[in-house]
Amino acid sequence: MDEEQAIQRLKRGDVGGLEILVHHYQVKAVRTAYLITRDAELAEDVVQEAFLKIYRAIRTFDATRPFEPWFLRSVVHAAVKAAQKTARQTPQGAEWEDLLAADESVEAQVESAEFQRQVWNAMQSLSPRQRVVVVQRYFLDMSEREMAAKLETAPGTVKWLLNAARTRLRALLRKEVEE
Repeated sequence: MDEEQAIQRLKRGDVGGLEILVHHYQVKAVRTAYLITRDAELAEDVVQEAFLKIYRAIRTFDATRPFEPWFLRSVVHAAVKAAQKTARQTPQGAEWEDLLAADESVEAQVESAEFQRQVWNAMQSLSPRQRVVVVQRYFLDMSEREMAAKLETAPGTVKWLLNAARTRLRALLRKEVEE
């Protein structure tokens, strides 16, 4: 069953439509929320709330527009709010290493894991809004125009946030390499 049919089922009150959407978008949504909140449990809670929100608001969804950006925008906004409310540190170790490719050599895995750890630590220093634009640009492959639309902000603001995030990440990673 495709997304359009699932949405129609959900609009008719059939929870089976929601199950299909959960199956299709849960992994991407949790990954997106996790990259912003830096907390696996919090990310899962954010996504669960986002699915409940679309269940309640599906009648307002314009079926002529794509569903994924509408849903992921909800996830991003909820994740930013959650990240701003919590002062938790980024979990390290197993969660990040799970993202690494399993078929690399041991040496390459160790080097990659170390680099990923350095990037992840540097990401912690970014504001939630900066993390959002980094996630949208480099993990969700969104254009600056798409990001501006999703964040309901001016394209210039998105460019500024991306530039500030990249500048901060570059400085932190240079410092890490020099040490």
